[in-house]
Amino acid sequence: MSYPPINPKFPHFWHGGDYNPDQWPRNVWIEDMRLMKLAHCNTFSVGIFSWTALEPEEGRFEFGWLDGVMDLLAQNGAYAVLATPSGARPAWMSAQYPEVRRVRPDRQRELHGGRHNHCFTSPVYREKVGIINTKLAERYKDHPALLLWHLSNEYSGECHCELCRAAFHNWLRRKYGTLDTLNQAWWTAFWSHTFTDWSQIEPPSPMGEQFIHGLNLDWKRFATDQTLDFMQHEIAPLKQFSPNVPVTTNFMGTFPGINYWRLAPAVDVIAWDSYPAWHQSQPEWEQASAISFVHDINRCMKGGQPFMLMESTPSTTNWMPYARLKRPGMHLLSSLQAVAHGADTVQYFQWRKSRGSVEKFHGAVVDHAGHEHTRIFHEVAEVGQALEKMDAVIGTTVRPEVAIIYDWENRWAITDCAGPRPMNHEKGYLDDACKHYYQFWRRGIPVDVIDMEQDLSRYRLVIAPMLYMLRPGVADRIRAFVQAGGTFVTTYFTGIANENDLCFLGGFPGPLRDVLGVWVEEIDALTADQSNTVIPAAGNALKMSGEYAARDFCDLLHTEGAQVLATYGQDWYAQRPALTVHSFGQGRAYYIASRNDARFLNDFYGGVIADLSIIPVIAAHLPPSVTAQVRSDENNDYVFVMNFSPDDVQVTLDARPYRDLLTGETIAQPVTLGAYGVRVLARPAQKQ
Repeated sequence: MSYPPINPKFPHFWHGGDYNPDQWPRNVWIEDMRLMKLAHCNTFSVGIFSWTALEPEEGRFEFGWLDGVMDLLAQNGAYAVLATPSGARPAWMSAQYPEVRRVRPDRQRELHGGRHNHCFTSPVYREKVGIINTKLAERYKDHPALLLWHLSNEYSGECHCELCRAAFHNWLRRKYGTLDTLNQAWWTAFWSHTFTDWSQIEPPSPMGEQFIHGLNLDWKRFATDQTLDFMQHEIAPLKQFSPNVPVTTNFMGTFPGINYWRLAPAVDVIAWDSYPAWHQSQPEWEQASAISFVHDINRCMKGGQPFMLMESTPSTTNWMPYARLKRPGMHLLSSLQAVAHGADTVQYFQWRKSRGSVEKFHGAVVDHAGHEHTRIFHEVAEVGQALEKMDAVIGTTVRPEVAIIYDWENRWAITDCAGPRPMNHEKGYLDDACKHYYQFWRRGIPVDVIDMEQDLSRYRLVIAPMLYMLRPGVADRIRAFVQAGGTFVTTYFTGIANENDLCFLGGFPGPLRDVLGVWVEEIDALTADQSNTVIPAAGNALKMSGEYAARDFCDLLHTEGAQVLATYGQDWYAQRPALTVHSFGQGRAYYIASRNDARFLNDFYGGVIADLSIIPVIAAHLPPSVTAQVRSDENNDYVFVMNFSPDDVQVTLDARPYRDLLTGETIAQPVTLGAYGVRVLARPAQKQ
């Protein structure tokens, strides 16, 4: 299956960067056009933080400079991702309209400064954003350089002003209808926190209420919905004047402040900003797997539609603790890694390094030296040349047999939970999801990463680590999936609470108890220096053997029809079940009762994959640093073989004929990948 290009005006890979011409004189713009061609760049994000340049004082607009930039791009065969400037407001606005400045949880209004710190509820801010967006849409709707509207920049944050407090009350009234319903949902009788008037409800604050988990969850949901409402307000004039120009905004990976699945339907294409920490303490292949996990989230947010890599860095990321340089080859590899997982663009922050302020040492295509004679510039040009040979990949996607559930609201609830490990502390949910994902990434098996609301019917294997929260209908979908023949895997800390963080009564894992065939009676939380062991049963169907280390969480459970595949080896609960499988309908459900070491996950998933006959992209053993990913259309597979290590490796392909998409050569066996090497190979698609 293939999707249409992001904008049919330019049905190729978009390659370029965030461009800030308002920071530079016109002679630099002319030089940028020359350098753009040398770098094989074709698309620039323009105007992201240009509000003051566009409206230097209230009601006085200066579009001449932007006209010049847009015209220059068109004259030089390039295109614009044109931004709305709401991410950073002008100082005159903060001075004249204090209400646009956010109020912090301590109820203090912020001073002017920074960015992403406006009140999404403020009628004044919405009015001013509406005016500037309308003028941009009216002026540039038919401009030949316009490819896409870029909404604001990295929406984030929350405001605790009286306007937002009133909006929150209205949101709660719509959701609950009555205070009795709200009090029951939030279990406010605890500590005598029952509300008797809507006006008594305050957003969570360290100065006030922060222990009602239902309130905390609903505040985060409200913040997401208020962001969505503001975003839709931004979109309206753009669609009014340019209905055929697609719209996006740039997400920030697994940023916990906004549930991106709620925002996704409002945009035409998903875009995200990717900044891996390469060459630090973590092996490159583990970092690569974690980034692939997020690429797959972004591909899945619109059902497999290709996404945009809106920001990345061609060299360093200045805001990390250690701004390490990308080693030679890593830029091409990491750029094509995004493409392998579904990106139809490779874009950067930034095109030209700023002379001053906080990101003056952030990586850029054009360094402070100002010319093309740098290592980074040549590596960017190499990426551009590669993308120009890959038009056949545009719009292609992947349809995995495996899905992992990673859910924003579940993460909120787990983090907030006061036990069995510290409250307001990450309990390893994201890390767990990435570790389960890694077992498929390392084998070259594609995976969808979805939230708990998605349809499961097209998968053969669904994995849901720490599925603490079960919103209405989720358990029913899992039950139907397993009954119909699917295989389901979950872990400790699953089926604990409903959508309001109220614990299920009658025993954990709540509404999944019958599917999993177990009752979890207790959870033992191990300290950082404690561990247990997990010992597989003799002759177990997954062929697991030896002892495995268990840390952090150990569920103490009783089987209710499930078969025991492994038991604990130590402590007073030695010989109690630690891994079970339950036949349910036509399918099976596995329960992993403890957080186990990587060898356990390797052996467990090796057995499950073999049992289900799940076929990897390349039917061959891959070295530890290598993965293979695939994008397909009706006739061809485009296989990306990637080596995330500084050492040369060899990979043996299967028997199908392969052609190197970048060189045109027919591939001989085996394939050699150099340090941080990548090959893009075309082969005939396997017909179903």
